[in-house]
Amino acid sequence: MEYRFFSLRPSRGNPRTNHGALPGVSVLFVIASFLVASCAPAVRSVAAEVMPTVTATPPVVWKTPELQPEGGMVSTPPLPTTTLVLCDPYVEEYCITDGHFIFKRPILPPGRTSVDVSYPYGSTQDGRREPHHGVEFLNTSGTPVHAAGDGVIQFAGPDREASYSPWKNFYGNMIVIRHANEMYTLYAHLSEVFVTAGDEVRAGDLIGAVGNSGAATGSHLHFEVRRGGDGTDYFATVNPELWLIPERDERGVYYSMIMISVEDQNGEHRSAELTLTRFSSVSGKAEKIYFLKTYVDEMALGDENAVMGRLPAGRYRIALTVNGHLYERWVELRWSKLTQVVLVVK
Repeated sequence: MEYRFFSLRPSRGNPRTNHGALPGVSVLFVIASFLVASCAPAVRSVAAEVMPTVTATPPVVWKTPELQPEGGMVSTPPLPTTTLVLCDPYVEEYCITDGHFIFKRPILPPGRTSVDVSYPYGSTQDGRREPHHGVEFLNTSGTPVHAAGDGVIQFAGPDREASYSPWKNFYGNMIVIRHANEMYTLYAHLSEVFVTAGDEVRAGDLIGAVGNSGAATGSHLHFEVRRGGDGTDYFATVNPELWLIPERDERGVYYSMIMISVEDQNGEHRSAELTLTRFSSVSGKAEKIYFLKTYVDEMALGDENAVMGRLPAGRYRIALTVNGHLYERWVELRWSKLTQVVLVVK
């Protein structure tokens, strides 16, 4: 069963893969559809029966207005006791959901497990590089690379035939894993490959080593998540940060994540530069400012065009300027949760 954010607007998905939001329908129809779908048997790929899947539970918003205390948090927050309701980010100021964090990180400690913030998904580094279809994990050559989830090795070896991109040897030594529900993960620029096509793997299995092969400009792991089809469509990527289990802070608490859609009044994505300012829950003063750019236009094919992870829970102010107009939005982030925001600008 695949997961969809609850939305009342027409689909804007990739025209070739159609992975947009649900089409415009009534709330009753959406609820009925979820109930019917939950009774249908899922079709899964071989050796992916234990792959953690996301149920068809609609996104929810927490109705408790107060923030959880910053101290004494556990790594897995307790289940809420408040009533959860359907949340439409086009109506509410923001929605807080469980997200769909189903994949483990492909780099484990003592390797560098954080995504490189200088070249995020959907970025061109100010026009200096190709639009980024994945994320980077900057690590030294030879750092172990692990399977992000259970599945079957679909491809393993040199990228000689340009099967997964428009260019030969673009990914160098690479691995593609086919997971349940037409999900694929891609691992590129490897120095070594330890698996072969047809192998069954489990989440966390060693599959290769970081390298500098193909079109890499330094030693790192290029990691992608693709949805739909046979996994070869170069434009079927989604932002991996929305699918990877969040990192933890020094106390073992899972960080928060925010997903933003900046749109015009016709529902088309708009380019923008945003600031996220975190405010103290004690003093009410600004504690830290984060800077975020939207994806380049050709990558804004899904429900969002900006994502930022590894954020502490708390109260944030989003600000951006479009055509001389300042737009602001106050939102809340919770540990281990995804906050979804839609900003309509002129």
